[in-house]
Amino acid sequence: VQLQASGGGLVQAGDSLVLSCTASGRTLRGYTVGWFRQAPGQEREFAAAIRGSGGTTSYADSVKGRFIISRDNAKNMIYLQMNSLIPDDTAVYYCATGSRIIYSSLATPSAYDYWGEGTLVTVSS
Repeated sequence: VQLQASGGGLVQAGDSLVLSCTASGRTLRGYTVGWFRQAPGQEREFAAAIRGSGGTTSYADSVKGRFIISRDNAKNMIYLQMNSLIPDDTAVYYCATGSRIIYSSLATPSAYDYWGEGTLVTVSS
């Protein structure tokens, strides 16, 4: 399974951006997909996830109310709508998926088996 994140760029604080994640080699339908981010000098942290069954979503407190994760099974795509961006959102964003991710592990990077190349989001003040 190969994942590819795209849609990053340079934006100003307050702007919006949509990231996309697509997979080759396997459908994402029915699988949990998470978005993680890693700022320079920081550890990778959880941003959002959407479960494969039922579509339940989960968000880090730092993005709750500003980010929306969604999926389009017909296009085999996962999206991360990012609104009201702030400089602290600056990071490389990664999408990831796995086969057996329980709800309590949605925010745990090691629970995910497959990771894509990240896409850089830079938010200027």
